[in-house]
Amino acid sequence: MIIIGIILSFIALGFFCGLLFLLAVHALPVLAGATAALFAYDTGAGPIGAVLVGMIVGVVTLVGGQIAVAAVRSSLIRAAIALLFVVPAAIAGYYVTRGLLDISVPAEGWRDALALIGAIIVGTAAWTRTCAASCALTQVIRLF
Repeated sequence: MIIIGIILSFIALGFFCGLLFLLAVHALPVLAGATAALFAYDTGAGPIGAVLVGMIVGVVTLVGGQIAVAAVRSSLIRAAIALLFVVPAAIAGYYVTRGLLDISVPAEGWRDALALIGAIIVGTAAWTRTCAASCALTQVIRLF
């Protein structure tokens, strides 16, 4: 019974690390949605209304950014728009990795070095996802 608990704990840890990775990759839409949800709740929308507002703003931010990257023809402006999504993702990746490493790595220098590697990985994943989505949307936009 203890072995099953240990195995399930590792599965749950992997699941939550995957969720943290996805959250870090989509840091800008999540932050925009959370900010809008808090504002809606503070202005009297209630908990259900705040969640709905937050979800709508997060989706609009994500889709709007992907459409903006796909619609613009200039590579420099495309890269600037993509960086608006990548920089918060890399910062979130750094702090997520750093938080997980605080538990297991005692040396401060190694924590910072490994957290920097985590930030690079998450930033690269965010860049890849942003550019891949824009490539698919570019094909759709050019059809019209």
